[in-house]
Amino acid sequence: MSYFKYVAMAYAVFALVLAWDFIAPRLQLRQQLRDARRRAGRSRRGDAAAADAELTR
Repeated sequence: MSYFKYVAMAYAVFALVLAWDFIAPRLQLRQQLRDARRRAGRSRRGDAAAADAELTR
């Protein structure tokens, strides 16, 4: 393996790690926001069901 190939591969690995460090937090944030929205939706549906149950006897 020549030095050029070694250096090119090192830069390629560095670029991949740099890209992953940029993308991974955004993916995690998106997932957490989606989960929070789902929890809020379930909470709202649960509150509405509880309110309806109290009114019917």
